[in-house]
Amino acid sequence: MSNATPYYDLTIDEEDLIDLQSDIWNDMPVPAYLKVENVHYDIDLSYRGSYTRKFPKKSYSIHFIEPNRFDGAREIHLNAEYKDPSIIRNKLSLDFFQNLGVLSPDSHHVNLRLNGSLKGVFLQLESVDDLFLAKRNLPPGPIYYAVNNNANFSFMRGKKSKKYILSGYQQKNGNWLDDVFLHEFIMKINRTPLNEFPDTIAQYLNIENYLRWLSGAVCTMNNDGFTHNYALYRNSLTGLFEIIPWDYDATWGRRVNGKVMSFDFVPLEGHRCNHLTFLLLQVPEFRKLYRELMEEILEEQFTVKNLEDEIISLHQALRPHLLFDPYKKKDIHIYDGEPDFIFQFIRERNDYLKNQLIHFE
Repeated sequence: MSNATPYYDLTIDEEDLIDLQSDIWNDMPVPAYLKVENVHYDIDLSYRGSYTRKFPKKSYSIHFIEPNRFDGAREIHLNAEYKDPSIIRNKLSLDFFQNLGVLSPDSHHVNLRLNGSLKGVFLQLESVDDLFLAKRNLPPGPIYYAVNNNANFSFMRGKKSKKYILSGYQQKNGNWLDDVFLHEFIMKINRTPLNEFPDTIAQYLNIENYLRWLSGAVCTMNNDGFTHNYALYRNSLTGLFEIIPWDYDATWGRRVNGKVMSFDFVPLEGHRCNHLTFLLLQVPEFRKLYRELMEEILEEQFTVKNLEDEIISLHQALRPHLLFDPYKKKDIHIYDGEPDFIFQFIRERNDYLKNQLIHFE
């Protein structure tokens, strides 16, 4: 893209727009047209998200029909980031994971117009699918989205048994045979005796990838990200599952509603509802590896010094566009304070986690 924050023009026939708006929970797409840098695309358009669909600024999924590729993708997501006053938390998080060596979607901000009306700044997210793997020269393999809190690697959710072992997971890429591997993986997590667990789990899970992901989720403090807001990819070459973060707007000291979340809200061990994390951290060798990763990250990556340039650059680049965003411009004074808010969160969170590590044997 030649423009750092390009303009995307969506056009929808009036009848199709009425159809789209008539039921915000309907995932059936409507036909539409997208123009980017004078290139026209026939697309299917639908709303995306769960609770975010109720917000006045909607998020969208776009599937490309003709031509059937856009910048190497057949599908993209446009997130409204409606409750994030900085509008950069999601991108900042995904970039942070990439710097930790964790597979993460690419993202960048765009301006969106719908039938000529400016809808504001959105975050374009790469879809995690077979093309996501191909772009990174990774072996093909099934991909599952963790779509709700049932995706906690357990037979239980709270005190209730789940109806299906694979409840909470939605297959994005693969076939029914791949479900067998995921089913077996979750069975092994829950039925393997702890003394056999290290050797057994290492046959199913990329341990270092998982602990790097856990480190990133704990640092950024995505309270929702431990039992959903992630994807699972089974590498067909290694046979191991790898975890990929997804939807990280409620981070860096803000809740899903945009309100402040105390820097010590999420403990060093992450959310205790994630059964796989709980078991991994019972194993001394995995616990040691997690400690070593966190120590390095807290010294090198999760610091104001390391993140300051990106935060300021993103903030300054978006500000002129947010002045015209119909949903954000009235809160520009809050936006202006967000870099300092995030810097303070990093300092306090870093100190908190370092103190937690002192007693983490």
